[in-house]
Amino acid sequence: MKMRLMKAALVAAFVLVLGACQGQPFSWFGSGANKQAKPPGQDAHAVSAHPEGHTAAASEGQASPVTVDLIGSKGTSIGKAKLTPVDGGVQFDIEAAYLPRGEHGFHVHENGKCEAPKFESAGAHFNPQHKKHGELNPEGPHAGDLPNLMVAADGKAQASFISKLVTLEKDKPNSLLKPGGTALVIHENADDYKTDPSGNSGARIACGVIQ
Repeated sequence: MKMRLMKAALVAAFVLVLGACQGQPFSWFGSGANKQAKPPGQDAHAVSAHPEGHTAAASEGQASPVTVDLIGSKGTSIGKAKLTPVDGGVQFDIEAAYLPRGEHGFHVHENGKCEAPKFESAGAHFNPQHKKHGELNPEGPHAGDLPNLMVAADGKAQASFISKLVTLEKDKPNSLLKPGGTALVIHENADDYKTDPSGNSGARIACGVIQ
């Protein structure tokens, strides 16, 4: 009897912990298991690439999808990203190649410029609300903070997710299509999701203009 009560208590404790994890907020969510890295707790919010209630915008007057050409440090094409407006955010679909294996920080930067090889022209992270960096930072995140990109042994990466902190509507303060545009940037190291200003993600190794 005592053993049975102990097991019941352990199960109850697990349910409480799981419920707490599921309540942890993240500003992005999406599909792509085994393709993209997720911060702790994100699995509780993982849904399909077109989650119910977040259908792609198609009616007249709404923003149109945007295709972003990604270039590497040598200035050559390494892939593309498609940004699609959905209810409450923007869906990102990324396919890239010729990248170093492993986990890489992936962010939206404030300037629509990608000058190789260092891509410093892209500026700092897109941060119209003047917050700190990182989903795990109590003063964050930046609007441009995105989940890490996981690159396979063959140098290829593929991911799909939705960010709820940005839009493609040009008249909004968090619009990726602000005057001058913005840029997608891939970094050499993983983002730790908490260290300001860029999660210790290192140098910029790829870039694509959003306009």
